[in-house]
Amino acid sequence: MSDQKPDFKELAEARRSVNFFDPEKPLDDLTLKQIINLAVLAPSCFNVQPWQILAVKSKEKREEIYNTACKQPKIVEAPVVLAVIGNKNGYRRDNPIWDEKIKLGYATPEAVEGSVSYADTVLFPENEQKVAFAASNSALLAMSIMYAAKYYGVDSHPMIGFDEPKLRAFFGLPDNQLITMLICLGYFDQSKSLYPRQKRYTYDQIVKEF
Repeated sequence: MSDQKPDFKELAEARRSVNFFDPEKPLDDLTLKQIINLAVLAPSCFNVQPWQILAVKSKEKREEIYNTACKQPKIVEAPVVLAVIGNKNGYRRDNPIWDEKIKLGYATPEAVEGSVSYADTVLFPENEQKVAFAASNSALLAMSIMYAAKYYGVDSHPMIGFDEPKLRAFFGLPDNQLITMLICLGYFDQSKSLYPRQKRYTYDQIVKEF
């Protein structure tokens, strides 16, 4: 890929969910870090960034999760598989981002306590709301990762087809964390071909004006 980066329209049009990855082409650590460090500019509620990324890089570990992910070949063909994790308790006071807000003068300690209390009692009082909080915020990060990957010339494929209990056990996740999706990262196998992009709904089909 040349050093000239695409504009967003080109990038959005070029990004595809790639089913076939070149198993012989690795994804170097620097590029992976650049992708993530760009992707984390994604927005989040209160900017608390209630997410974590688990990067499965070794072939042996990818083979271990192959059976939990519906035996999809891209799990072992892609050089890196990311598990995007949402934290149901990410808005709570023990998140260091609140201290950062106070340090930068964005909020007073009292304002932070008020925000946390409001989130806990009004916005996310029940587990259902906490799950939605974790899933929706980490999904913003996931899409940002896929666009950032394409910016650096890396292909991707999101996956929600996996055995969650087994995958949770594999990663050793606590109860407050959920797996929003897996994202395979790597380079398209040029010996394969993708189907033409399927039709997308347009503004007139999906937007209802008020």
